Amino acid sequence: MSELRFLGHAAFELRLDGKVILFDPWTTGNPQSPLASADDIEAADIILVSHDHSDHGFDDAVRIAKRTGATVVAVAELANRFRDEGIARVVSGNIGGTVGVSGIRITFVQAVHSAGAGVPCGFVVRSPNLGLYFAGDTALFGDMSFLADEKIDVAIPPIGGTFTMDIRAAAKSAERIRPRTVVPMHYGTFPDIVADTDEFTRLVGNKARTEILSPGAVLSLR
Repeated sequence: MSELRFLGHAAFELRLDGKVILFDPWTTGNPQSPLASADDIEAADIILVSHDHSDHGFDDAVRIAKRTGATVVAVAELANRFRDEGIARVVSGNIGGTVGVSGIRITFVQAVHSAGAGVPCGFVVRSPNLGLYFAGDTALFGDMSFLADEKIDVAIPPIGGTFTMDIRAAAKSAERIRPRTVVPMHYGTFPDIVADTDEFTRLVGNKARTEILSPGAVLSLR
């Protein structure tokens, strides 16, 4: 059985096939985080960072990787920044590429957003037991429809608006991707990204099961 733990904002911990995978692990200074800082993350095998904006955990990823020996996965230019910080295990790729890390298949997918280093991205993470789409910060875009071919079990879209798609666009993404379960993120952390999760659930309707996680909550994935 796999487990997904919400660490607040856009940060998640996925336990999959005996591995601990972190997504955008912003914890230090994150007002939603159930953890006081990145030092409270006890174990990590893989760290995925979608882009270099401060609310997506570059600095915390550096601290965690140095302490745990985790492999960091990021687009090429951002990966070079991690190498410059002295991270020993870094795997780089780019949009459309797929890499394998510790038996986990990770595909870099488009995200319509901005970034200081390289381009922003999302990730499709796949093992024999699970297919998960972490959207990163993105707008709705037409090619999300192709993700339906990936047979996604869990999709994690942003819903806060202003800097990413809002609840209506995110619900539309569920229609295009056709995941079994949708877990929204990137909302409520700041006043300009407040979102109505009840309305989001209504808009998704029967397109997928919607799971609203409070920070620290764990969702069992079967």
